[in-house]
Amino acid sequence: MQAMSERPQARPRAHYRRFSRIDTRWMDNDVYGHVNNVVYYSFFDTAVNRYLIQAGALDLEAGEVIGLVVETHCNYFAPLSFPQLVEAGLRVAEVGRSSVRYEVGLFAEGEPLSAAAGHFVHVYVDRASRRPTALPPALRAALQPLAEPS
Repeated sequence: MQAMSERPQARPRAHYRRFSRIDTRWMDNDVYGHVNNVVYYSFFDTAVNRYLIQAGALDLEAGEVIGLVVETHCNYFAPLSFPQLVEAGLRVAEVGRSSVRYEVGLFAEGEPLSAAAGHFVHVYVDRASRRPTALPPALRAALQPLAEPS
């Protein structure tokens, strides 16, 4: 994590452990001809949840534990626009008893530095009670490859 006094910098691909591709859509562009800032958060959400589903750690319909977003942050470095392909880099920065801080970098296809970089914090709760609960073993196992030092 960068100190508050430091100016945020684009991240290199090596900072992230896994990548997934996200297609931009015509509707993602705003009147200025680039992807609107709110869409970047949707890309973050897509990257995190796609990974968790593929890793078998998230059952959208029947899982007893769900992740609720409690914090997000994004720094923007270069514009993205339709019809660019976005490559979302993902890593885990912190794992707590019931929370995970994911770091996400959004890259224009093939670019060495992120167009945007930020984080996304999930607190995992019991689906029925909505009370924080310990991370299930399957989730901890899925997080491990993302948490390796870069």
